[in-house]
Amino acid sequence: MLQILGLIGNKWSILIIGQLRDRTLRFGELHRTVNGISQRMLTLTLRQLERDGLLTRTVHPSVPPRVDYTLTELGATLLDSVVALGEWATTHRHEINNNRHRYDATHPTQTPS
Repeated sequence: MLQILGLIGNKWSILIIGQLRDRTLRFGELHRTVNGISQRMLTLTLRQLERDGLLTRTVHPSVPPRVDYTLTELGATLLDSVVALGEWATTHRHEINNNRHRYDATHPTQTPS
């Protein structure tokens, strides 16, 4: 159970599932829309999501090869939770940022001796 929670609680997995909620995307499209993810991390996360049956990977025989990613029925069952988490983060981001600034101002970073 902890391994599964670790996967679906991973920020990259959540962002990828959120991007695939309405449509099929190619690797390059996912890379552009998931801000901050490296190509390697995107590849690793997509493989894990495919392995767990949360998305499908379809290779189209073309030059260059076209690879599409789509949520499976199982992956789609996560959408309500992923969307709710995203909405919560959006709603509270200013409050959290303010709390971080206030904390950082009163707790100076200590350098190791």
